[in-house]
Amino acid sequence: MPRTLRRGAAALLLSGSLLLTTAACGADSTQSLTTGSAAAVTAAAAPSPSASAEHQKLAKTRFVANAGLAAGAAYQWIVKPYKAGKFKKGANGRTFALVKAGLAGAFTYNRLKAAVENAKGDPLLSKAVAPLSSGIDSLKELGTKLRKGEAGDAEVKGLEGVINDLKDAGKSAGAEVKDKVPSASQLSGG
Repeated sequence: MPRTLRRGAAALLLSGSLLLTTAACGADSTQSLTTGSAAAVTAAAAPSPSASAEHQKLAKTRFVANAGLAAGAAYQWIVKPYKAGKFKKGANGRTFALVKAGLAGAFTYNRLKAAVENAKGDPLLSKAVAPLSSGIDSLKELGTKLRKGEAGDAEVKGLEGVINDLKDAGKSAGAEVKDKVPSASQLSGG
């Protein structure tokens, strides 16, 4: 089968599946929009008594999930390979390790920022995490430094320090963080 014909068939299948998916999701859009708007107005007018407690519980849960993913990615793809000497010039698999570490650095920074944002939903957690914002901000260029092979002891130890401080802050606020290694698709943003 010629390449252009295969591309056309693939495009046709993809667009057809997207159309079927959107058609199935929007059974009666005007009714859904009207009902959704009325529900939103009702919810805004009369908040339930458990809304605050539920919001705080979800904030802690999201904080633990995001911080755990950040810690897992940092350890698995940055700290562990760094200690094993995978980032040194001439090391076997150095380029691949640096690319993975660069992705993990960007992912870790993103999840740490999300964890801090989640912590704002819980007063105790918010107070515990607030002093860590500057440390997290210092990691902004970590992914780029790792990918280029420019990260050294200071950056890796700084990352470990921020992760450990975040875990300690979570634990003190009743939200214990455990490392959770993200999948390769999560790491690459897929």
